Amino acid sequence: MTTTEDTTTTTAGQDGVRSRLPDPTGLYPELLALSAAVQKALRSGPVPQATLALMRLRTAQLIGSTYHGVAATDALRKAGEEERRITAVATWQSAPCFTGPERAALELAEAVLTPNPFGDRVSDDLFARLSQHYDTDGIWQLTLYLGHISLFTPVALVGKPVPGRPPGKNYTD
Repeated sequence: MTTTEDTTTTTAGQDGVRSRLPDPTGLYPELLALSAAVQKALRSGPVPQATLALMRLRTAQLIGSTYHGVAATDALRKAGEEERRITAVATWQSAPCFTGPERAALELAEAVLTPNPFGDRVSDDLFARLSQHYDTDGIWQLTLYLGHISLFTPVALVGKPVPGRPPGKNYTD
């Protein structure tokens, strides 16, 4: 049996789970201010926070991030979202519990994050469906929300912060 020595500086927490990398905000403290500013701006838009949270969960499912999935699920539960709706996000296309605007937002998340070898990811038809439910401000809010999530996708997939721990305590040193 061959073993290799771990050269990272991270250590296991009480539960034995560890991140791959230490907290990046020590190296790039501006990230906290950037993320906080974007979150604050996006909270004031016309799209309900519940819709954005459902998008975050679907995005986590699509990118395969346990960290983002646990955080999104915890946030939805804390906001009082029904368990059946949380569970149904993975199969939203056939689930009867989502509104038209929520469906359009979930479809947008999938379109942006799923390669389409046959044309535009966000088709004119999808944009037309979005426009039936959201004005320009709402479409920009959905778009920028996806951008904010996408900014931190590589951080979650490469650094693997510990799921279920709050920001600032989700990396092991």
